[in-house]
Amino acid sequence: MFFLMPIKIYRPVTKGRRLSSVQDFSDITRHKPEKSLVKNRKNFGGRTGGKITVRHKGGGHRRLIRDVDFQRQRYDIPAKVVSVEYDPSRGARIGLLVYQDGVKGYFLLPNGMKAGDMIMSSKTEAEIATGNRLPLEKIPVGTLVHAVELFPGKGAQLARGAGTRVEFMAIEGDMATLRLPSGEIRMVSKACAATIGTVSNPDWHLVRWGKAGRTRHRGIRPTVRGKVMNPVDHPHGGGEGKHPIGMKYAKTKWGKHALGVKTRRSHRSSDRHILTRRRGNKL
Repeated sequence: MFFLMPIKIYRPVTKGRRLSSVQDFSDITRHKPEKSLVKNRKNFGGRTGGKITVRHKGGGHRRLIRDVDFQRQRYDIPAKVVSVEYDPSRGARIGLLVYQDGVKGYFLLPNGMKAGDMIMSSKTEAEIATGNRLPLEKIPVGTLVHAVELFPGKGAQLARGAGTRVEFMAIEGDMATLRLPSGEIRMVSKACAATIGTVSNPDWHLVRWGKAGRTRHRGIRPTVRGKVMNPVDHPHGGGEGKHPIGMKYAKTKWGKHALGVKTRRSHRSSDRHILTRRRGNKL
């Protein structure tokens, strides 16, 4: 079952509204988070020790961090999805779980799940159904999964974004082969856990923000092109009127190669587990 959250377009009474669209929150069943599972978030504005280390960050609406359980290590205890909630830190929806022993926890909601559904996490055997979490060696080949671990027990690291999924392609020896949303084909240990199904809210990428104010509301500050800066501020800067960058290749603000440069460190130990790069290039 594949649910789409429709995108709403309002009557264009202003210029910003004409180009914008918003999510439809009809799937949300609870609008206030569980108090025991949230904490305050301090906004550092992309600064470390007072210096900007990540540009274009700052401001935005106040938000509470939801303590999402990416490990789900309460094995063989059935849990009920009691509510579907919005998480300001991600595009996907989160679900509030209540285990049979009364413990509560948030988890990344799979697409198609709703309040009242039952799920379970297990190391041995569980039904192959949406939302259940199992080691890859216990999941049939060809199943679509998400929230996949890179290392057993470390917690979900792959396919956590709204609408994403991983194709479980094969299993050989101690390793399982996966096709990631980027197109990369790589191997991970067959003991790594994964959740069955696709991440919820697949229409998230269709939202058009429409105006700068909505982007600032999300904590994203403006990005200025280098070619409109002064030479002291950027290698592309300077010149009169509209002009090219004036060099053979694009540079970053700090004079390094930009646009298409590989940023992954060479000779990483995990390179041997990557069969095909995300752009389809063989290693």
